[in-house]
Amino acid sequence: MQGYRCCVSWFHHDDFVDQFDGLVPVSDRIFVVDRDRLTCSGEASSAHPAAFLVERHIGRVAARKSLRIMIIPEERAGDDPQPGLPLDLKTRDPLVRKALLHVQQNLDVPPGVAEVAARLGVSRRKLERHFREALDQTPKAAFLRVRLAQVRLLPDRSDRSVTQIATATGFCDASHLIRAFRQAEGVTPAAWRGRGGAAQSLDRST
Repeated sequence: MQGYRCCVSWFHHDDFVDQFDGLVPVSDRIFVVDRDRLTCSGEASSAHPAAFLVERHIGRVAARKSLRIMIIPEERAGDDPQPGLPLDLKTRDPLVRKALLHVQQNLDVPPGVAEVAARLGVSRRKLERHFREALDQTPKAAFLRVRLAQVRLLPDRSDRSVTQIATATGFCDASHLIRAFRQAEGVTPAAWRGRGGAAQSLDRST
């Protein structure tokens, strides 16, 4: 893969960089096509580059049919964001995407706006301007949405307390998470999960 772009899940981005010196992964896309190399972020996302190949060599109808057979409702483009980011944060602005990715990779100790701007080598004002133009919201608001999105996506959350989830997503305690979640979603984490048919409540102590 030397000299090629490769797609890696945002969750494994830092581990990949540590293990494979000189390779720079793309972690804000579903899959990447670079000349004769096609890579994806893993697991279920592999269906989408497969559909991409079917469409290229056979046709769009066959590609959509292949996804329906796998009970996947629609195809995803390679530059669609990886799961974990709310739909209202979808953007093609590279600076905004890198900022959101950095927050997503550091959920347990979420960086502030100034820290993210410094990490990306831009001024805070420039970062805020890009967020306003791309998403019509501040970086601070967008970063909070990234963390709240991860609350909904944490695996095995049925056996995690709200305190554990708060720690994993950078909230100072369970009360802080519940307040932020209610303000954004209109319900508590427990009520939100109950709507999904979960058997146990998030709001129980460790």
